[in-house]
Amino acid sequence: MANINEFGQEVGADVDGWTTRVFPQEVVLKGNHCRLEPLDKEKHGLQLFSAYAKAGQRLWTYLPVGPFNNVDEYLQFIDELNETEDTVPYAIIHERTGCAVGTLCLIRIDEANGSLEVGYVVFSPELQKTVIATEAQFLLMKYVFDVLQYRRYEWKCDSLNGPSRRAAMRLGFKHEGTFRQVVVYKGRTRDTQWFSIIDKEWMNIRKAFEQWLDGENFEDGRQKRGLATIREGL
Repeated sequence: MANINEFGQEVGADVDGWTTRVFPQEVVLKGNHCRLEPLDKEKHGLQLFSAYAKAGQRLWTYLPVGPFNNVDEYLQFIDELNETEDTVPYAIIHERTGCAVGTLCLIRIDEANGSLEVGYVVFSPELQKTVIATEAQFLLMKYVFDVLQYRRYEWKCDSLNGPSRRAAMRLGFKHEGTFRQVVVYKGRTRDTQWFSIIDKEWMNIRKAFEQWLDGENFEDGRQKRGLATIREGL
């Protein structure tokens, strides 16, 4: 809701007591099915490269990096992620097997305004369309909103990447619009679709995740109610 200033102009609502937020840390985030660990090339690199190889080159179509010809190239990429100033990468660890099966990164981190983005979302076939995939996203969101108390959590993707668009909407992100011809990557033009979750939406989104992840919502490994359906009913 807008305010009116002394000149009769509409201005944004006051943000009482706002302070610069803390930069995300290299923490371990634990769930029931998986955990997120700081991405380490010695510990996770070979496991991830092997897991991703099962998907073939199509896994990298909509990402600005990859495919990687060999494990050394992938390890170099992990180094680059860890050396990027506004990026904190995490490996997704399958709790039952103890193996790394995917990555999530916090990128474009803006502590002053309490905004950041989830990026380099790379899920191996073992992780795709599983409870673990959803729980991993939830664990990172909880850390961003409940611990770090950021105001805005972004998701961006190639406008032609249908699975990524659908995933964002399922997880509770709201579509904000399309930036036309914003990027050239892999020799192609890209229109980028923007999505976000903001802090005032988080409580209902969190409740929906908790209800969806509850064991009572599953029978013989199949969900009884979808995540979006639960969220819409809150």
